[in-house]
Amino acid sequence: MGPKISIQQRKRHFRKKLNEFVNKLCTQITGEDNQWTIKGFIDVYKNVYTISVDTKIISKILEIHLFPKILDFANQNGFNIVLPEHQNYYPDLSFIDRNNEDIKFAVDLKTTYRNPENPEFCNGFTLGSHGRYFIDRTSTKNIQYPYSTYAGHFILGIIYSRAQQKDDGEFKIFSVNELKSITSVIRDFQFFVAEKWEIASDRLGSHNTANIGSIQKISDIIAGNGVFKTLGERWFDDYWINYGKINIITDKGKRKSISRIEEFLEYRGKDQKLANPFVKPTKRRDNEK
Repeated sequence: MGPKISIQQRKRHFRKKLNEFVNKLCTQITGEDNQWTIKGFIDVYKNVYTISVDTKIISKILEIHLFPKILDFANQNGFNIVLPEHQNYYPDLSFIDRNNEDIKFAVDLKTTYRNPENPEFCNGFTLGSHGRYFIDRTSTKNIQYPYSTYAGHFILGIIYSRAQQKDDGEFKIFSVNELKSITSVIRDFQFFVAEKWEIASDRLGSHNTANIGSIQKISDIIAGNGVFKTLGERWFDDYWINYGKINIITDKGKRKSISRIEEFLEYRGKDQKLANPFVKPTKRRDNEK
């Protein structure tokens, strides 16, 4: 028997292989013009209906387009994939080692589009809930397996540019013979792999749900240079488990809940400079484009 492979070694190996896989995906779903090869829906009469620019629709179709390739990746690398039992469960994909079912990796597929005003930034991602299953790592509420049973929590991220559509673009019907003349709704893909904490911000990803938000500068996302980069995953966990629960008194004598990493570090007695700043996109002037 060979030397026993640790979970951390398996995690590093999984990440390496997943990176190699996503680096090849772009050429598999785009043409020579960098447009998405998906042009629309087709009916039995060979009519092609173009896709809406709605991000939820694009995300779902991308997921369908990529899933057979992801399944091949899992088979080639000794993993089974378990899909969530319910639509709102975390994660999108549970990779389970065929040789050791105790080794699991959570992978969420996340898509977003570049900021048209400043393409160095994107619209950002939601990185999952900081609610029940995140706080209680043994909970099975809204999660396929308890959070603590996953050896790693990964994002397979997709950043794209939206194509400019004519006003009637979403309603025009084409024939199959016109496929090449149809402008894809998205193009210029950029794929990446990161652990969730690496690209996390200290802000909510959406205002109506308890979702962790991501950073938005694309170069920092690709580099995994999130707010917690210097602090590490333990501080990411500590901050988001306690998000909005710790109250402090401001200089003006008002009570407020902590909702920024600098406030949290000060409360914990740590140097605020340990946090990477959250960089907001700015609107570029015409002569800067």
